[in-house]
Amino acid sequence: MRSRTAAGMIVLVACMAVAACRPAHRVHFFATGQPATLEEWGVVRIEDGRLRLSEGVVPYDLNTPLFSDYAHKLRTVWMPAGTSATYQAERSFDFPVGTILSKTFYYPLPEGTTWDGTSVARTPPAQSSLQGEALDLAKVRLIETRLLVHRAEGWVALPYVWNAAQTQATLKRTGDLVPLALVDAQGMREAADYQVPDQNQCGGCHITDNRSRKLLPIGPKARHLNRDFDYAGGTENQLAHLVRVGYLTGVPAAPPRLADAMDPQASLDARARAYLDINCGHCHSATGPAITSGLWLDAHTQDRLKLGFCKQPIAAGKGTGNRRYDIVPGHAADSIFDYRLDSDDPAIMMPEVGRSVVHREGVALIRAWIDAQSGSCDTGMTTGNETPPAI
Repeated sequence: MRSRTAAGMIVLVACMAVAACRPAHRVHFFATGQPATLEEWGVVRIEDGRLRLSEGVVPYDLNTPLFSDYAHKLRTVWMPAGTSATYQAERSFDFPVGTILSKTFYYPLPEGTTWDGTSVARTPPAQSSLQGEALDLAKVRLIETRLLVHRAEGWVALPYVWNAAQTQATLKRTGDLVPLALVDAQGMREAADYQVPDQNQCGGCHITDNRSRKLLPIGPKARHLNRDFDYAGGTENQLAHLVRVGYLTGVPAAPPRLADAMDPQASLDARARAYLDINCGHCHSATGPAITSGLWLDAHTQDRLKLGFCKQPIAAGKGTGNRRYDIVPGHAADSIFDYRLDSDDPAIMMPEVGRSVVHREGVALIRAWIDAQSGSCDTGMTTGNETPPAI
């Protein structure tokens, strides 16, 4: 007994002298129930004025992020010890039961300012504020953290909203509305009513299979993850990193990759198709909720008519803006695509959830892409047999 006590004293003294002896912060997976606070899961924690990741929590990013009112996103994945996801070429990876995917929505603060209750910076959503896999809370505003939890019965979505002090995030099953002011580099302000979805609204994006009607991940697909990431230990390809840490198996030698939609070095076609895939393709696809529209915008669709070229809408109502075709080649101003992307009216806009303001850069991209297309809707382009734009 005395030897155990002596050993314990030695460890205690050593830990007082070495910061590295702090107890590990571990994730707790709840197979049932809905914990009231994000803290109970242990995926992230507040420490030393920063939002930090717990042991085994791996951050990741997408080549092109889905637009959400200019919010930035810290995405992470955690799996139980001894488990891993299985690679799938087109769909989201097959994650084991026990997986927790998290997505923390945040905004950088306008340069040289502190939080005033509403003002956040309007900056490119793909621009990360991570520093060594942590967020400095003096420089960002945390809005919400969404968990997608893989239980035995399937995936469950849980939205947690951060308090004003950025010390705790609480479950908001019915959603929330966060009034913000987006401030650009010139100081111009734009009101944004950021909406935290309720649990049912999460299905608006995450029910990607209209037959099963079950929630599924959207972002963690090979074509979105095949890129480098600046981890705390150095830069590495994300797919290679997931394999190395034991979180992914079955990756081929040459996995697919979509372009960064805002990368001026990539081709216009590649950028536009990547943008449509992440923002629209999970719904507009051969299996998605919008299958009956006949408009499929995922990266694998090749049929030009299904991509919207000279395609008349099935049931868009007010959303047509008195335009006849989804896409009129060479004429964005005459295309329904341009009208709906450039609107913030809930009865008109597309995507119809997840935003309250117009993504100006996204509209400009799709507008340029449509204007660059050749052909005419009066010369038989509706056959669907033409060569589609390159991806």
